Order: sequence, then C-alpha cells, then structure tokens
Amino acid sequence: MLNLSKPIKPQKLVIASRESALAMWQARHIQSRLQTLYPETEVTILGMTTTGDQILDTPLAKVGGKGLFVKELETALADGRADLAVHSMKDVPMNLPEGFILAATGEREDPRDAFVSNNFASLEDLPLGSIVGTSSLRRQSQLQARFSHLKIESLRGNLQTRLRKLDEGQYAAIILAAAGLIRLELGHRIRQFISPELSIPAVGQGALGIEICASRQDLIATLAPLNHPDTQVCVEAERGMSRALAGSCTVPLGAYAVCEADHIRITGFVASVDGKQMLIETTTGNRNNAEALGRALADQLIAKGADKILAAL
Repeated sequence: MLNLSKPIKPQKLVIASRESALAMWQARHIQSRLQTLYPETEVTILGMTTTGDQILDTPLAKVGGKGLFVKELETALADGRADLAVHSMKDVPMNLPEGFILAATGEREDPRDAFVSNNFASLEDLPLGSIVGTSSLRRQSQLQARFSHLKIESLRGNLQTRLRKLDEGQYAAIILAAAGLIRLELGHRIRQFISPELSIPAVGQGALGIEICASRQDLIATLAPLNHPDTQVCVEAERGMSRALAGSCTVPLGAYAVCEADHIRITGFVASVDGKQMLIETTTGNRNNAEALGRALADQLIAKGADKILAAL
C-alpha cells in the first residue's frame, strides 16, 4: 500500500535522466516543480547515456525494445545514486522490473503524431514513392494502411538527429511525437498535426512518468503533487490494454484514452506491420477501473482476431 501521508521534505533529491535534449528538458521541468514545492531541498540531475541511446543503427524492435532507455536509470535508482527517474511514458515497458514503481504521472502534452517536412504541407501531398522516416512500427502500420504508395524507412536517433537527417534530404518527411517538438520549442517545424482518429498515438505518448524504487515509500507523498489524475488514469487504461496484448515496440499497436467527466473513453488498435490487417475498437468505462477498462478493450480486440495478428508477428 502506497504511503500518501504528509510529504517529507528531503534535504536532497537526485533525478536520473537520459542526456538527450528532450529528456533533459523533462528532468529540468520536474526539477523546477520540486524546487517550487520544496524550496529548501537541493534538487540535482544525474545525466546518463542508456543502451537505447548508443544503438542507433538498428530498429528498437530488433535490439530489445524501449526498455533499453530506462535500464541504466533503474540501476542508478537501485544503487542509490538517484532518488527518482523521469521518463517519457511511451518509453516505459508495460511491466516494470520487480522492486520499481511509478510514483507519479505528469500532465500530458499534446499526444498527437506530427508530420514534419521541408517541402510538403501534409501526408496527403507526398508523391508516389516518397520516403517517410519513423522508428515506430505503430506509425509504420498506420501509414501503410492509409498511404500504401509511400516508402517507410527506419529513423533512429534523438529528436535533433532526426531533424538533421530530414534537413539533409534523406527523407521527404518524418513523423515525430508532437509533444517533444513542442517541449523543445520546435513546434514551428510541424506542418501537420495528425489526429488520433487517423494515427492512434503510442501508449502514454506525451505523458511523463516518475519512477522510484518500491522501497522508497518515503518519496510517495513527496512526489504526489506532481501527479496529474486525469493523465494518470488515461495512461493506466492505455497500459492496461497494451499489457494484456503483450505490447512493446515489437508490436504495431497503440491506444489513446480521454477523460469524459467520471468516465474514460479509450480507442486502441492492433495491426500487421504492412497495415493490411488492422483492428480498431473503442470502449467507455468508469475512471475508477482504468486498467480493467484497458484489459476489456484488449479482450474486444482479441475477439476480433488480434491474437492471430500478434501470433503472426
């Protein structure tokens, strides 16, 4: 049971973060929030390079998935070098290793995918054979389903690296998460916001997660003010669906939940990589049973044949 009693004001807090520009923005954002909440606490950032940052010539799906972005940060938590780690929720594996918990989910930024191009205003404007860069099987499957005339190629690297490759002419366009561009004040690079109806976002896209060791019950109440309840329950529903389907970056799936009063509406999909098989379902339920709602959505998709698509992958 989480300890939600009166917050303890620690003398010092260390935040573990990847060293990419976006990850450091996220860490500094949480650092600022904590310093505002606890002015007498020293809050520092431990920047780290993860395995996921080092392997840039191979799609994530082939080298171990998004967990490669959090493993080193969890090691820093376990050995006491850091007290908390800040992640993009879409990079957090559906099942945390034993001994770790998510203490808070930060408010979501724009969850949509963004079309970025120097020469074209939208996906619809791209001519036959245009090369579109993305590192995501989720995006690839949805793009192939709607725009089979486009050529999808893998695009790895941090946000600045991906933009540089676009500017060098390696791609006609690239697809990125709008949240990262907005947070780094690069929103002007977005030519088109792709609606969730046309490109269902990644699970947790746009939300921040704060991870701690489960043994650090002293931090639960301290970090509680950073939690955004609507974002938390929506992400719980999305992760519930993905977890039930054994979702990872090796599986083309996505989910997007929104709060409507005391209910959550969640839409999810499972597809083949080429987009020729795609199942999409939507369900609504009470926000107090968010994860169960996500599992129920997974059951609806399985009833339609999602298990067969997943088995083929």
